[in-house]
Amino acid sequence: MSRKVIVEIPHRISGFFEIVDEINGVKINDPERIGSRGAGFCLSAVGKTEILIETLENKDNIEIEISINGEYIDQKAETTYYIAEYIKKFINESLKIRINHSFDLPVGSGYGASGSGALGTIFGLNYLLNLNLSYSERGKIAHIAEVVNRTGLGTVCGQLGRGLCILKEPGFPCNFERINVPEGIKIICGTFGMIHTKLILSDPVLSSIIKEAGRKALKKLIQEPTMMVFLKASIDFVKDTNMLESLNLEKTKELMDNLNKLNIIGASMNQLGRSVYAVGYKKDVKKIIEIFESFKPDIEIFNLSINNNYPRILRYK
Repeated sequence: MSRKVIVEIPHRISGFFEIVDEINGVKINDPERIGSRGAGFCLSAVGKTEILIETLENKDNIEIEISINGEYIDQKAETTYYIAEYIKKFINESLKIRINHSFDLPVGSGYGASGSGALGTIFGLNYLLNLNLSYSERGKIAHIAEVVNRTGLGTVCGQLGRGLCILKEPGFPCNFERINVPEGIKIICGTFGMIHTKLILSDPVLSSIIKEAGRKALKKLIQEPTMMVFLKASIDFVKDTNMLESLNLEKTKELMDNLNKLNIIGASMNQLGRSVYAVGYKKDVKKIIEIFESFKPDIEIFNLSINNNYPRILRYK
């Protein structure tokens, strides 16, 4: 007998963030309490997690297969594998669990693919295995999986927050404030490739700079929580961290600079990825895309909007 579910979770772009992994200089050991403060928005592009479970006969184990966009990677999908291993304690039958993530946007490029995959995995397994985990418990497991594997800090809470939101406190339970988005907003984004989040989060010098710049950006946005101030705070965060220079992202910097010469809401760098997003109105789309296209063939471009949906189970059998 086999059972299948598909869970849809939006991609997300983080504009700025403050790493919160210590209190008064003392490291936090509980991954539930580690996280980030910051702000970002969910996208109309999504990640879909398809889970197929088959009952095994004459076996006394649980087999797990994990793939991304059809390519088997199993334990290399650290966050998904962590969750699959975690739920084994709830299972008392022999099963083969196949998990395939398919993402609309590139992995490792600042679009929240790991958070999407983590949430898709725990929501899907909870459904298929009748685990009866609460909405909050599912989110907590996904968050802890990201923190433990250093694939993200606040992405899960941002994806559960939906739309454009401020993450006011780190860790779980999520503490967010949603920001109203004007009608007709479009997000044009493009990527030059990957940045390994784990490397950034593990660098003590860059981590310290990010913490200070993130606190400054958050204070600015909380005082005036609007889309316009979000973009200004995000642009200032990139400048204050000197991230473009320290990571040698010359093309990313050039693209950002060219976009910010336009009369649009603004453009900044995805956290964390060699990617740039521009925010404007429908009337601005053509001129924004023209700037992005001037960087072809090095860049992959997407024309999107903001997503206000909760995690969704699409179909099952």
